[in-house]
Amino acid sequence: MTEAVRRLRRGGGWSRPCGGSRKFNRAPRPWLAAAPPVALLALFFLYPLVLVVQQSFQPDSGGTSFQPYADVFASDSFREALWTTVWLAAGATVGCLVLGFVIALVIAFVPFPGARAVARFIDVFLAFPSFLITLALLFIYGTVGMANGLWTDVTGARDGPFQFLTTPWGVLLAEITYFTPFVVRPLLAAFSQLDTAQLEAASSLGARPLRIIRRVILPEALPALAAGGSLVLVLCLNEFGIVLFTGAKGVTTLPMLVYSKAILESDYPGACVVAVVNVLISVGLYGLYRVVSRRARA
Repeated sequence: MTEAVRRLRRGGGWSRPCGGSRKFNRAPRPWLAAAPPVALLALFFLYPLVLVVQQSFQPDSGGTSFQPYADVFASDSFREALWTTVWLAAGATVGCLVLGFVIALVIAFVPFPGARAVARFIDVFLAFPSFLITLALLFIYGTVGMANGLWTDVTGARDGPFQFLTTPWGVLLAEITYFTPFVVRPLLAAFSQLDTAQLEAASSLGARPLRIIRRVILPEALPALAAGGSLVLVLCLNEFGIVLFTGAKGVTTLPMLVYSKAILESDYPGACVVAVVNVLISVGLYGLYRVVSRRARA
C-alpha cells in the first residue's frame, strides 16, 4: 500500500492540478469550520447572558453576594408574578390543546370546501406577531371596541358589557387565540400519517365517531399533543407582548416583572435575578419539549 493511499484512508482527498499530476489535499480540521459560528454565538448570545448572571450577584451596595436573590425571593411581587406566570401558561396550554385538537380534527377528517386553504392559513398565522392578535381582540372586545359599540347603540347604555380584556381572563383568551396554531400544526402532520383503514374498520364495526376519536385517533395524536403543548407552555412562560398590549395592569408575569424592575424601578440586580429564574424555567421546559419531540418523531 502506497503512502498516498494510506493518507487518503485517513481522511484526505485527491485533486488533479493543471499539470496533470495528482496532488493530495488534506481536508480542513472540523474545529476550524465550527469556530466562526461558535464565536458568533458566544459573542451575541452567551456573553450577554453571562453579563446578566454576573449582574444578578452584584447588589447596588457593591461586592458580590446572594443578597439580590434573597431580596427577590422574599418579595411578594416575585411570588405573585411567578404564580401568575405559571397558571396563565398552564391554562393557556390546556386551552390550546383542547381547541387545537378540535380544529385539527375538523380540518383533517371533516370534508368541507376550503379545508386546504384553512390549513395553509394556519401556517401563515404562525408568522404573525403576538401583539397583532392582541390589537385585533382590542378592536373587537375593547372598551371602545366593536362589540361594546354595538351594545351601546342598541341598548342606549353608557358602557358595554365586555370589559374583560384588561383582566387575567383577557390575557388568557389572547394567548389561547395566538398559540393554538402551534398545536394544530403538529396535529395535522400526525393525522396525515394516520392509516385511514383503521378508521374505516372501526366505522364498519359500528363504532360511533366519539368512540373512534377516543380509541383510534387520540392515541395516535398523543405524541403530537405533547410536543405542541410543551412548545406552547415554553412560549407562554416568556410572553411579554400580549400582557403589555392588553393593558392588564393587575397582571404581572415574570417578563413584565423584569421590565418593571429594570425600566421603572432601575433595580437592575433584581431584574437580572428574575430574568435568570425565567431562563432556568424556560430551558428546563425546552429540554422537556425536545425529549417529547424526539419521541413524537419516533
